[in-house]
Amino acid sequence: MLNRLILNIKAMKRYFLLVLIILFSIDYVGSQVKRYRIETSESHQIMQHFGASDAWTMQYLGLWPQEKQDRIADWLFSMENDADGKPKGIGLSLWRFNLGAGSTEQGEESRISSSWTRTECFLQPDGTYSWDKQKGQRSFLRLAKERGVNSFLAFLNSPPVYFTQNGLATNTGRDGTFNLKPDCYEKHARFIADVLQGIKEHDGIMFDYICPFNEPDGSWNWVGSNQEGSPATNNEIARMVRCLNDELVSRRMDTKILISESADYNYLFRVHGHGDWRRSCQIQSFFSPDSTDTYIGNLRNVPHLIVGHSYWTNTPLDNLRNIRCMLADTLKKYNLDFWQTEVCIMSNDEEIGGGGGFDRTMKTALYVGRGIHHDIVYGGASGWHWWRAVGEDYKDGLIREYSDPPYLDGRVEDSKLMWVLGNYSRFIRPGAVRLGVSAFDEKGNRIQEGDTEQKGLMCSAYRNKDGSWIMVLLNYGTDDRAFSFELSGKKKKRVWKQYRTSDDENENLLPIGSCREGEDIRIPARSVITFVSKK
Repeated sequence: MLNRLILNIKAMKRYFLLVLIILFSIDYVGSQVKRYRIETSESHQIMQHFGASDAWTMQYLGLWPQEKQDRIADWLFSMENDADGKPKGIGLSLWRFNLGAGSTEQGEESRISSSWTRTECFLQPDGTYSWDKQKGQRSFLRLAKERGVNSFLAFLNSPPVYFTQNGLATNTGRDGTFNLKPDCYEKHARFIADVLQGIKEHDGIMFDYICPFNEPDGSWNWVGSNQEGSPATNNEIARMVRCLNDELVSRRMDTKILISESADYNYLFRVHGHGDWRRSCQIQSFFSPDSTDTYIGNLRNVPHLIVGHSYWTNTPLDNLRNIRCMLADTLKKYNLDFWQTEVCIMSNDEEIGGGGGFDRTMKTALYVGRGIHHDIVYGGASGWHWWRAVGEDYKDGLIREYSDPPYLDGRVEDSKLMWVLGNYSRFIRPGAVRLGVSAFDEKGNRIQEGDTEQKGLMCSAYRNKDGSWIMVLLNYGTDDRAFSFELSGKKKKRVWKQYRTSDDENENLLPIGSCREGEDIRIPARSVITFVSKK
């Protein structure tokens, strides 16, 4: 009898425990954010730039009729409003310039099949320079500057063909080593410095940054390619950076050298890519003094900053968060800043159907917006750059171009992707400080990491140098959501302007009126709203 009673008591305990677990789970799963609080005393990274690149389309679009160039430039760079108060553009604050290696001059002998992905080179076979090259791209350098862009980054996919081991701008394999003749490191450094000075002299553009490598760890450019490219080992990168630093220092140039434009975040902090240590653990290799062969953290023109691309890390959702957390932990250990400098949609982005075919809807835009949020909030990115500003029939362009040979005229189409990026780039200006955001349910209980519902609401907040407050709220879900928000420690209820992007054809950073802190606000399903409160 006693044993039976004990067994019954144990069974009842298990039953009640199970009930409590179920009830807790229901409460937890069913809880939704009802209120956000911007933590004004919780400062994170200082934001630098939002940007995109000219590759490769601007070599043609920069030769189109001027009014069409102006239209594209307004979309990308303008900070002006039209007569109705609607933003004309997304206000990119950095522009990436693809410094070519000379595959255009080689034509079909370059082994790069498409003329679109070949690039001219300023250097000529006799060692002189032609400043008539890359005219279309240089046109957009000037258009960007005219619209207020004052930060420029040049990047190379390959050394000039005159310096490469195979005489091409595309690699031939050699177990992933740098396609540069061993005796041409100094020549290559002089070429880069010459071009930076030449563009400043001829176009009035000073490059703040130079990236001498692009995805040196990625296997795409090891054996053949449809574009210019070359791999490199960490040792080869370090050698090239030291040569370039010496050249810039000798000329008293302040251009900063950025590394390494990694093809995948994983290369930055751990062994990745078939276990090849020569191209992995780049943060430790370049910025730990213990890495005597590859340490470059003491060079004058090398900032304590590493840049990488977020390809292949956006799915599954656990990776979207966890890889960025691991990256942030490593960055903190070595006291480094970080920029995400390139991404578009690839084959593994199965949630939106992969990269094939241009998509101007919110489907791609929200997917990318979720990535921007995670890069900034979890990865600690202080800069965020899309890949191609203008693309073709693929999910790699903010803008879609349509043209026929000889490609000197055509038409363009905007996208929701461009405008959603604008929900960030237009309002979060260089020097803005990211602030913490706390989230609470309807009962006032704080929700752990409630600023990020990966399939629901995602919220981030900032304060610009001019004193304005910014909050970006993205609703990835299929239902409208109601919420309120406030600034911590502030008694005054501020008025906030709202700019919304949605699948509605007219809602591209559309001003939708104002709200006051503490008011109930509705954010439609599958939309993004930026809230702005002036000083």
